[in-house]
Amino acid sequence: MADLVSERDFSEFEFRTVPCERVTAEDRALMLALFDACFRQADHAHLEKSLERLRYVSLALHDGKPAGFGLADSRVVDLPRLPGQTVILGGLCCVAPEFRRRGLFGELERRSVMASEPPASGRRLACGRMAHPGAFRGLTRNPTVVPKPGIRPTPWQQEVGRAIADVYGVHAFDPETFVCIGAGTPGGYPIIELEAEPEEWEVFRPVDRDRGDSLLGIAWSPDAPPGW
Repeated sequence: MADLVSERDFSEFEFRTVPCERVTAEDRALMLALFDACFRQADHAHLEKSLERLRYVSLALHDGKPAGFGLADSRVVDLPRLPGQTVILGGLCCVAPEFRRRGLFGELERRSVMASEPPASGRRLACGRMAHPGAFRGLTRNPTVVPKPGIRPTPWQQEVGRAIADVYGVHAFDPETFVCIGAGTPGGYPIIELEAEPEEWEVFRPVDRDRGDSLLGIAWSPDAPPGW
């Protein structure tokens, strides 16, 4: 998940952040075109559902051409044993191939999170659903991340994972693997050039993309609650 402070120069891009409920037909067409450029067999219904579940989307243009978009949200959620917890929800993010590896993915999500007015300080739970280890790396750098290869989530972690899956409105959730189980049709297959090590794929082994699965990842910032 993106940090809440940007450390890069994105002056070459033109950004716009809008509430998902106010997305125009032109905005939607831009996002669908980028979705199709980033995923094979991109399921447009998945994007529509994301626009209903999350509150903000940020769009980026480069010389008037679509460069990327990212959905995200920040809200206060009553989690198991953690009432009134600030939760950052990462959503679908697509960056045109020619603009990748510039930090644009994180910047788009950061802007969407900031638009939802998260608290300036305090413990936050960052969450996201991933289809490829490359998208999971940002969370795996955090020692509090769940899931971890070869480590069964604790009962509390499983309870929190299920609660977050409910917020995302997933079809079904496996708390043992943190797999968000799809409804039976693929959401799309990411077109990505990043290499992944075998150990990075381990937590993705139960993910069935043909079924529309994704992997839920969660991690705390700046630290985990006692007993996590």
